[in-house]
Amino acid sequence: MTAYVPRLEDHNFTLNHVADLEQISKLNGYQHADPDTVTTILDEAARFFSEVMAPLNRSGDETGSKLGADGQVVTPEGFKEAYQKFVEAGWSAAHMPAEWGGGGLPYAVGVVIEEMFKSANLAFSLCPLLTHGAVEAVKQHASDELKETYLEKLVTGEWAGTMNLTEPGAGSDVGALTTKAVKQDDGSYRIFGTKIFITWGDQDLTDNIIHLVLARTPDAPPGTRGISMFLVPKFLLDDAGEPGERNDYKIVSIEHKLGIHASPTCVISFGDGGEGATGYLVGEEMQGMRNMFTMMNAARIGVGMEGLAISEAAYQRALSYATERIQGRPIGGDTTDSVAIVEHPDVRRMLLTMRAYTEAMRCLLYITAEIADFATHADDESVRASSMERLSLLTPIVKAWSTDIGVEMASMGVQVHGGMGYVEETGAAQYLRDSRIAPIYEGTNGIQAIDLVLRKLPAENGAVVSALITEMTEVLTKMNDYDDLGPFRDELTTAIQGLADTSTWIGERLRERDLDSALAAATPYLRQFGTVIGGWLMARAAVAAKAEPAEHHEEFLKNKVLTARFYGEHLLPTANGLISTVKAGGSLLEEIDFEA
Repeated sequence: MTAYVPRLEDHNFTLNHVADLEQISKLNGYQHADPDTVTTILDEAARFFSEVMAPLNRSGDETGSKLGADGQVVTPEGFKEAYQKFVEAGWSAAHMPAEWGGGGLPYAVGVVIEEMFKSANLAFSLCPLLTHGAVEAVKQHASDELKETYLEKLVTGEWAGTMNLTEPGAGSDVGALTTKAVKQDDGSYRIFGTKIFITWGDQDLTDNIIHLVLARTPDAPPGTRGISMFLVPKFLLDDAGEPGERNDYKIVSIEHKLGIHASPTCVISFGDGGEGATGYLVGEEMQGMRNMFTMMNAARIGVGMEGLAISEAAYQRALSYATERIQGRPIGGDTTDSVAIVEHPDVRRMLLTMRAYTEAMRCLLYITAEIADFATHADDESVRASSMERLSLLTPIVKAWSTDIGVEMASMGVQVHGGMGYVEETGAAQYLRDSRIAPIYEGTNGIQAIDLVLRKLPAENGAVVSALITEMTEVLTKMNDYDDLGPFRDELTTAIQGLADTSTWIGERLRERDLDSALAAATPYLRQFGTVIGGWLMARAAVAAKAEPAEHHEEFLKNKVLTARFYGEHLLPTANGLISTVKAGGSLLEEIDFEA
């Protein structure tokens, strides 16, 4: 089986010529992250993740994490040692705040490192993903005392963090949760209740685990308004600030899942010993949903990265197999000898589809991270505000479009392998199994589509979406300079017009309060939106490659343009095919009697 190796040249090209690392490095606090320095950092990251994390992907899948007889989770062999190397090398803290022990790199650099980790070993990468979400929530909402006590060790990765939202009767409907928090005389709370689907809810990698738990106080109103957030450590701290007494909760079980077997998905029972698990209020009472979305929005971009990462890994494996597998003779060719299957047009079509979607997703993730950096570090308040609006718009698209595509590309990777793809020993099936959770994580993709239609599209009376569509058209003039980009330019022009059309149509339905039609359109509209954004960014990549940046060799730039053209001429036309689906309305959906 081929091991994952980061495509460093494409990482650097996308970071510098689709996103703009040079401009990011001029932001206050990021001056140390100039392109030359970042290139050196990414070289070392590529070595680490390909040599340390990638070899554990297959063995971790085969072994899985187990619940020991003592109620503690045991991770696969080699994970603990690899995690310690990960923390010691500073990768966990690379883009975390420097004031709390982090590396202080831009988020745009952090997502490149994150992509490498997720491509190398998706199940393992979920542990720091949840920790980073916990860092954001504590940093933004917790008291100074909680920050001083917990934040630095979360930032460095010495301790890990989790999110505890879901309950047996409260999944996507978070407001239905029943876990309760009872205030004590010392200001702490006692937590009672059961949480399910807690990713990395327990492990043997770190000395402590910091759970952020949603619960409601006894006098809280029903629904989401009554939810508060609590910090619940696995081990209570002693007078020296070190892990001491075990808190009152237990790991009931680990879920047996389709994929990501090395990632322990736990059922946790708080207060099982009768006293209640000790927790500390994060922020104010009944502000838990706001605090949760701080974690969720960061995690949604991270989960979108999973779609990109699994596509890259699946593509690399499929490409390797296709160049080695000898089968069939070229139809109409001069030779009677069998050839590698990469010579057959349909296999080349599948490989180019995987490559083009992967590069489009990479562009989207990197520019989203760039926008996040400007939203937090730009000196100009208006730039921060407009960047935050753009980030808010892109987040559901990043999460849903990328993860849907990720599943499709992992499936296509199996198809390239043929029957061997369905056999576990090739490794292609693991990518498909692992990918399938991503469209469900952190708000299902249907929920992301609803968010896009009901919240993001109407924002500022549609001005945020309109501004993005207008910006997309700017690349068309640049494409005019290159004859070979003409068909791509024509398809992109049509696709942008189609997106403007459906955006207007849904906006009219919302103004008319025809919510059924708007909601029925949500998922195909998000797919259309993502596909058009992918076309816009691949066009930017093609134009950048045409400028022949000196640090990239000729063959790379040629293939960059050809891949972009394939996206524009073969994949982008599907966007306008969704217009009739978007405009079909919701009446037909209501007519079907499923109970019958």
